[in-house]
Amino acid sequence: MEHQHEPNNMSEAAILEYKEGLGVFTKKMPKIAEHYNAFTEACFKEGALSQKEKQLIALGIALFAQDEYCIIYHIKGCLDQGASEDEILEAVGVTAAFGGGAAMSQAVTLVQDTLTDFNQNNKEN
Repeated sequence: MEHQHEPNNMSEAAILEYKEGLGVFTKKMPKIAEHYNAFTEACFKEGALSQKEKQLIALGIALFAQDEYCIIYHIKGCLDQGASEDEILEAVGVTAAFGGGAAMSQAVTLVQDTLTDFNQNNKEN
């Protein structure tokens, strides 16, 4: 098994946990995983919408769905695609306008913590 570095924070630990779980699922259900991965890769390719815009949309959906792993994963995706903290927080605001207090509670806790984690990692690297 490939050796992973120790996670530096809660956000990295969550992404590592997700990837490990996906690896186990892939071994047990390779055809389903193959098709799911191909479908999601196609959905996130550059198109009429940029990859950054698609990550911001995915973050909003993850917030609305209260899916903490996806919230963290798509915040990282937003940052990797060049989204600023202001763009991420504006997308979170739009989600809260639709999703109410549940979305806002994630915004003022998990989203802020994850942004802090990834911003600290970027400063350290």
